Amino acid sequence: MNDAAVVLRCRRLAKTYRESGDVVEILRRVDLEVREGERVAVMGSSGAGKSTLLHILGGLDDPCAGEVWVAGQRMDRLGPAQRGRLRNRALGFVYQFHHLLPEFTALENVAMPLLIRGEPVARARARARELLEQVGLGARLRHKPGELSGGERQRAAVARALVTEPRCVLADEPTGNLDERNAGRIYELMLELNARYRTSFLVVTHERKLAQHMDRVLVLEGGILKAAVP
Repeated sequence: MNDAAVVLRCRRLAKTYRESGDVVEILRRVDLEVREGERVAVMGSSGAGKSTLLHILGGLDDPCAGEVWVAGQRMDRLGPAQRGRLRNRALGFVYQFHHLLPEFTALENVAMPLLIRGEPVARARARARELLEQVGLGARLRHKPGELSGGERQRAAVARALVTEPRCVLADEPTGNLDERNAGRIYELMLELNARYRTSFLVVTHERKLAQHMDRVLVLEGGILKAAVP
């Protein structure tokens, strides 16, 4: 496989916690590669370590052992400032709860990652407007999160994740807080944007319907990541 086609990779990833004096293994020598444009789902029971894996891959937590590579750079060896720049350039994040800033409009929330990067305000707002229109929120640009429905807030969160044109989006239960209709719209939106931008998606989910839309489905069980049994 051409390394240039691999946007996210981890090798021998391990994570342990101490709990009541005992050592709990959350991740055990996890290996994973996500290629450009690929959609990968990670499933597993509650507490299996799915979110922990996503946080380590996104540079939000540190592994106890192993390597994490993002867009060809060794993430786990970077300092906080370098790690933040790499996240801003190469990764997007979508969570179960949207985490939009309540005091800002949808347009301002989506433009925020570009402003943090140092893009001119006019360019950031124009790009944010473009993404919001693509996710069906062109008429809601000036609405704050409290004025949007749950499905609209999550679509704004997807737009925010994609506004920087990341190589890979890490999504943690992106439809877990939505009803079936809005969850279906998020599935369709992710597939459409994946096809349009060739952005990779690594999605942690317990929903089989969402996992069925992915190119690969993996299961995290007992700290070990393996291919799902068809």
